Amino acid sequence: MTERTNRTVLLRGGNVYSPADPFATAMLVEGEQIAWVGSDGAAEAYADTADEVVELAGALVTPAFVDAHVHATSTGLALTGLDLTGCPTLPEALDRIAAFAAGVPAGVLIGHGWDESKWPQGRPPTLAELDWATGGAAVYLSRTDVHSALASTALRALTAGLAELPGFHPDGPLSRDAHHAVRAAALAHLTPEQRRAAQLATLTRAAELGIGALHECAGPQISSEQDLAALLALAAESDGPEVFGYWGELDGIETARRLGAVGAGGDLFVDGALGSHTACLHAPYADAAHTGTAYLSAEQVADHVAACTEAGLQAGFHAIGDAAIGAVLEGVRAAADRVGLARVKAARHRVEHAESLDDKAIAAFTELGLTASVQPAFDAAWGGPDGMYVQRLGADRAAALNPFAALLRAGVPLAFGSDAPVTPLDPWGTVRAAAFHRTPEHRISVRAAFTAHTRGGWRALGRDQDGVLVPGAVASFAVWDAADLVVQAPDDRVAGWSTDPRSGTPGLPDLTPGHPLPGCLRTVVRGRTVFRA
Repeated sequence: MTERTNRTVLLRGGNVYSPADPFATAMLVEGEQIAWVGSDGAAEAYADTADEVVELAGALVTPAFVDAHVHATSTGLALTGLDLTGCPTLPEALDRIAAFAAGVPAGVLIGHGWDESKWPQGRPPTLAELDWATGGAAVYLSRTDVHSALASTALRALTAGLAELPGFHPDGPLSRDAHHAVRAAALAHLTPEQRRAAQLATLTRAAELGIGALHECAGPQISSEQDLAALLALAAESDGPEVFGYWGELDGIETARRLGAVGAGGDLFVDGALGSHTACLHAPYADAAHTGTAYLSAEQVADHVAACTEAGLQAGFHAIGDAAIGAVLEGVRAAADRVGLARVKAARHRVEHAESLDDKAIAAFTELGLTASVQPAFDAAWGGPDGMYVQRLGADRAAALNPFAALLRAGVPLAFGSDAPVTPLDPWGTVRAAAFHRTPEHRISVRAAFTAHTRGGWRALGRDQDGVLVPGAVASFAVWDAADLVVQAPDDRVAGWSTDPRSGTPGLPDLTPGHPLPGCLRTVVRGRTVFRA
């Protein structure tokens, strides 16, 4: 343990983001709880008895962020290994792969992040090019959306029956079942030490970014039971961030309980991803003559939701395309008919990603009490007139994706995450992406986005009291070097900034694109400091 849990810490001389006092400049922490928030003058009464006094020097104190969708081992492997995110060309990617392979003497090499949609060549490496770059080593390289991957000849040879599986390609990326098989073969060659190092790298990076809690979305097609068990054990023996596990397996309720997961959901795939042409659509892709891949039917969704509701466990599904989301909504409604709408709503079942939503689907989210666990960084990465979404769907369908404002207007609970390593752990960048959505009508206020990335993650777990800095709340917070605290006018989400303290609204950092993001000075989880700059 880094600190005993009954310490009293006084923070003063800053700006405390608290609904209990919009003008608060100080905060007292006793053990794992916030004891008081208020002014510097009133804080003097606590200064002599506190075990520690932190002089904030104008810094901002906020609730710690919650990343509501991560894959810790894969994220750690990208942080510590080969990450092709942002690689500008195919030749550059091959050079990076070759350099990485030359420095790793043995074992399966694992990397992530290539995106052919942004390369001038417009294609991924061929199998021959990959084998040349890797010198014949066994290599697994997931695409940026983690729904297809490059696998070298040596790795393919380690995967029994690969050529017979759906999604197999003799020369190009593998998707669907073939992708799941080579990923399982690659991850099976990780040693416990490698897995622990990767998971620790993710937890460390999260703490450095002011993230106090993570929702790990595990499952048999994305990781393994051993992987989730190891992560939860690592989180339990460390001071933070906290980790809440989801196990995405059909009929996986007992496995979820045995592993200590909080839900039988997360990445329980109803479809794939737009970038890999595996998201399930009603109409064909603009750049492919098919509608993607359906992994689960509405009937299977109904059976799973009904079973989870009866068991008192949260269900959740990965659904991106409009046809996949339609199957989820049909299935949840059928489950509500079986076990009762009130019970289904009370369970707060989740839909991960939920990108392609029309007004009818949004209304169904409200009707069924579903939480939308979404990733604003997807729009920042692939939205806009020249982005991958337009390539895959055309301009009209692309402009309808990720309608955060409409979801909020309908009262749908939002929980923000990164889906790391698909997009990086970057909480303030995520808030910015939602506030400055590439489609203006989908933008939400910075305050609403910040709430979705803090309190929204706790509400998705059914813990409505957490994620705020008020007396009696859990002391999980972050301290930020953040100048220019501002308040957004409610009628102007883009340029309506104000510094007028008479608004009575706590200020947040200016996140206008191009403005520097806040730097984390300290992260505290349940009263324990887990990061200090």
